[in-house]
Amino acid sequence: MIEIEKVPSPCYVMDEVLLRENLQLIKSVKERAGVNIILAFKAFAMWRSFPIIRQYIPYSTASSVYEAQLAYEEMGSMAHTFSPAYTADNFPIFMRYSSHITFNSLTQYERFYPEVLKYRKKVSCGIRINPEYSVVETDLYNPASPGSRLGITADQLNNTLPEGVEGLHFHTLCESTSFDLEKTLQHIEEKFGDLLPQVKWLNMGGGHLMTRKGYDVEHLINLLKSFKAKYPNLELILEPGSAFVWDTGVLVSSVVDIVENNGIKTVILDVSFACHMPDCLEMPYKPRIRGAYHEPVEGRPTYRMGGNSCLSGDFVGEWSFDEPLTVGDRIIFEDMIHYTIVKTTMFNGIPHPAIALWNKYNQLEIYRRFDYEDYKNRMS
Repeated sequence: MIEIEKVPSPCYVMDEVLLRENLQLIKSVKERAGVNIILAFKAFAMWRSFPIIRQYIPYSTASSVYEAQLAYEEMGSMAHTFSPAYTADNFPIFMRYSSHITFNSLTQYERFYPEVLKYRKKVSCGIRINPEYSVVETDLYNPASPGSRLGITADQLNNTLPEGVEGLHFHTLCESTSFDLEKTLQHIEEKFGDLLPQVKWLNMGGGHLMTRKGYDVEHLINLLKSFKAKYPNLELILEPGSAFVWDTGVLVSSVVDIVENNGIKTVILDVSFACHMPDCLEMPYKPRIRGAYHEPVEGRPTYRMGGNSCLSGDFVGEWSFDEPLTVGDRIIFEDMIHYTIVKTTMFNGIPHPAIALWNKYNQLEIYRRFDYEDYKNRMS
């Protein structure tokens, strides 16, 4: 258990014991189902923790040249790479750091597959498919919404694989259940069933939130085993991001001021939703605060939480507390490791929170603090 009083504010801090519990579950699913599960950097790329992760899962996925290079340098393995658009400048870099390359369109395949053939190194090529089905309700996170720019639809392929394509990739889930995956696979078979016996691997993308409380892990394992039995030629690959670090850490912040307008009390924090918790505004969703009532309770002290940027909409609310808040009180946002650190910005010149690990020896390891030079260098 993280001893919050020992943590500076503001700070993202991850609990190593909780991380290892998630990793053990993911490794168990991988081994029992006979599939390959890899880490998606887009949700979590705290590379100083990779020595822990590599003890359980040695591979990762990348969507940019920086992520691919990080996979090579810090995970110690080649990346499974997908990018919506490769360029003449960056494709050779992707090739250098990748074991798998997935193309988002037939035009990208036609342009760059000849380049793949020029390399002595073997790289397995795939295409991203769009089953035109998803249970994701938020359009911002729905890769299969009408007119999506992601993936090739079945009518474009006409049951024919381009030369040299060894794999298919789809990604239509977001913090989803195994039953959502089951429905998705039915649509994959309906749209692309003739192609499945022709390829070596099927990448099922991310969104498999197997470490969330209540997720039916046994159903997932049985579903994957059944699908693999139906298509024994396939290596099945899953690339969750959030599942690796779900509920493994917090964002520690502090009350700087409390303002009131039209009877609404807003706490001003030393963190920003816009800069440090952007999904709260983009999704949107309301995070959990330790010790607070998630919904307002009549008669109890109730507050919005406001960020420290000048964006007028940099607030989320409301929560109730047993006692009134005062300047200096700690506000602990739960489950703030995935899709936070990788999305932080220095809008307004606001520094990132520190990044830390509460290790298995009950000690705080500060991985990184940020200062003026970090901001200045980004603006140069």
